[in-house]
Amino acid sequence: MVHLTPSLLRHYHGGHVVIRLALGGCTNRPFYRIVAAYNKRARDSKYIEQLGSYDPLPNIYNEKLVSFSFERIKYWIGCGAHPTKPVAKLLGLSGFFPLHPMTVTEAERRRKRAAHREEQTQAGEEQDEAKLQEV
Repeated sequence: MVHLTPSLLRHYHGGHVVIRLALGGCTNRPFYRIVAAYNKRARDSKYIEQLGSYDPLPNIYNEKLVSFSFERIKYWIGCGAHPTKPVAKLLGLSGFFPLHPMTVTEAERRRKRAAHREEQTQAGEEQDEAKLQEV
């Protein structure tokens, strides 16, 4: 059986370190901090260190803003921290990790869906023009 001394027990919070999103912001206006925290802690509770931020709502230029401290992320991954799926996806899009296969699949599906919608609107416009010429 492992016995933890009082000094070690004071600093141990249970669980392992994860890199995850901590929700901030207001109602209908989410803002996330990318943090290193113990997995047993609540989502928005105390964290060890803030590693970046993510604003999921597009700004006036239609951009979703993300900032990372890559040096600190490398440090925490070297210490054994595991990024959660949303953070790993953001890190993949930034080029830090390889792209997740589902990210590529989702992009292909969205492209096909957009092309299909465009074809439908063009076909609908052609039918409207044909009806106008008949009258």
